[in-house]
Amino acid sequence: MTALFSPLELRETTIPNRVTVSPMCQYSCEDRDGLATDWHRTHLGSRAVGGAGLVLAEATAVEPRGRISPEDLGIWSDDHAAALEPITEQISRQGGVPGIQLAHAGRKASTRRPWEGHGPLGPEEGGWDVVGPSGEPWPCDDGEAPRTERLDQDGIEAVIDSFRAAAERALDAGFEVAEVHAAHGYLLHEFLSPVTNRREDDYGGGFAGRTRLVREVTAAVREVWPDGKPVFVRISATDWLPDRESWTVADSVRLADRLHEAGADLIDVSGGGVHPDSRPDYAGPNYQLRYAERLREETESDVAVGAVGGITTPEQAEAIVANDRADLAIVGREHLRDPYFAIHAAAALDATDEIETPPQYRRGFGF
Repeated sequence: MTALFSPLELRETTIPNRVTVSPMCQYSCEDRDGLATDWHRTHLGSRAVGGAGLVLAEATAVEPRGRISPEDLGIWSDDHAAALEPITEQISRQGGVPGIQLAHAGRKASTRRPWEGHGPLGPEEGGWDVVGPSGEPWPCDDGEAPRTERLDQDGIEAVIDSFRAAAERALDAGFEVAEVHAAHGYLLHEFLSPVTNRREDDYGGGFAGRTRLVREVTAAVREVWPDGKPVFVRISATDWLPDRESWTVADSVRLADRLHEAGADLIDVSGGGVHPDSRPDYAGPNYQLRYAERLREETESDVAVGAVGGITTPEQAEAIVANDRADLAIVGREHLRDPYFAIHAAAALDATDEIETPPQYRRGFGF
């Protein structure tokens, strides 16, 4: 058996292969209400038809002000869970595992969609006040940033409660994996990084204070998530800001062990996003794999890791898993170009007997 098409067991959940659809924002809620639409059902369902073992829904806001844009998915009500349920059913019918990324955009909320300029939304455009660890707005060159409120203790507790409630609704909707989004400069990452967290209370200062919120959110999700189902956390392994005090890979190694203690089963390792000056240290294909590998090698716990970043070919994905560099190959943009990446990978790796391909499509792939 190829490594890429070997199952991964996390707790009592079996992911049938190591190809994972990365959570990718679609900005496609039609009435700015956060409800899933036919677009989301088609987008996610087609990737399950394409053979991915784990299909992660996009960043899904745990409260309305936690959306990146007004068109983001949400899961702050039972209606949102009901709208997502047909998606989990479709993914499961195709043999995949449905997962959801629970998110709060923090000070990077209230923006236009990327194809509409991605700048901040003013109140007259439906924008809203946002929250962050220190009350400093996102630095903007293309408009006035929304007013940013510094979260007080009550506000922090409300955020934790929102993640907990969102996890309960995600479970009701049929998701089997819950991923906490603590990367890319959104709220939980803002608390982690000294670039954005200037607090001097129990949620700021040194490493323990700055990591407290993400640890408490992870524990809250784990508290309501079934023991047999895994919890992931996506982190930015580095801020990509070497010119100032910032979050580093060494910090991420320390954090991974503490997240495992809080109930995380896998760390989804990405990078950057906390400040406009943050720029990817692009080193070609697999450019972020080195961060996942560091966590895998240096953590003291047995927490699993997922790798992202420039994974575009079957051979890359196979080598990542076969060489024990990561447990999952989390494929983003290539899945936008090719919903059937996993089936194509099986053909390229001479592993067509290791993946279930819908009989309706087999002629197209020569199986």
